[in-house]
Amino acid sequence: MNAVTSTSTKIRSGDKLALNIAAYVFCSVIALLCLIPFVMVISGSFSSETAIVNNGFSIFPQEFSLEAYKTVFKDPMVVFRAYLTTIGLTIVGTFLGLFFQTMTAYVLTRKEFTWRNGFSFFFFFTTLFNGGLVPTYVLYTKTLNLNNTYAALLLPLLFSVYNLLVMKSYISSLPDSLVEAAKIDGCGELRILIQIVIPLIKPALATVGLFIALAYWNDWYNAMLYIKDDTMYPLQYFLYQQVNNIEAYKKLIASHAVSGEILNTMTLPTQTLKLALTVVVTGPIILAFPFVQRFFIQGVTIGSVKG
Repeated sequence: MNAVTSTSTKIRSGDKLALNIAAYVFCSVIALLCLIPFVMVISGSFSSETAIVNNGFSIFPQEFSLEAYKTVFKDPMVVFRAYLTTIGLTIVGTFLGLFFQTMTAYVLTRKEFTWRNGFSFFFFFTTLFNGGLVPTYVLYTKTLNLNNTYAALLLPLLFSVYNLLVMKSYISSLPDSLVEAAKIDGCGELRILIQIVIPLIKPALATVGLFIALAYWNDWYNAMLYIKDDTMYPLQYFLYQQVNNIEAYKKLIASHAVSGEILNTMTLPTQTLKLALTVVVTGPIILAFPFVQRFFIQGVTIGSVKG
């Protein structure tokens, strides 16, 4: 009997080992397939424009060239200033966005708040209808006079109802007994939010914070609408303008009838410039992601309430 049990245990252990190996191999293959596009972007940014146009993209650089990065960093201080603007907006916007949306979500989840349904409808209504581009532009430029101010880049992305829904649903999943026990001990609402709720919603904070940070990091549209001073351009809009300038210059040269000038357009880094800009823009946010990823865990509230 013991021999049969030992044999079945070995079989189960062998099956588990084989399943783990197959799972790791499968995940590794998927990870490599997802990594290939990034590798091609990086290798393409170090290739010459002529090689990209003639041969297409490849995993390894073709005719190694730094021309695209030289074009991007033609004036390093301008790029550095755009980086500082974007980083500052991302940090301040993410902190304020989390602050306002967490407090709003907490209030909307409290059953003792009489008007919570009315306020919830007020927020959710804006997901179905909005004022449109023209009224929004008039509000920011004429009423609030936010032209050429950092507030014009900060305010439009400061609050998102979608992020509010994520935060509200996560806070709603917390046991009511936690808040009730804290109130019995004499805690006020602000203390309950800071010392009890926030430590238990770190995954939601990390998720919403990442959404807000990505929105600020990738924003160029608001800069196009409200910012005219080139010293205030965020990184995305600055790089967007560089691509447009190269495209416009190529069209200007191609419009001439002299064949020699037409051939010169082949040496202008257009495709490689886009790839280099992708590396410059996504590099910092990709490096920051692993520090946030560890908060994407489940079961944070398990064991917080006994009995």
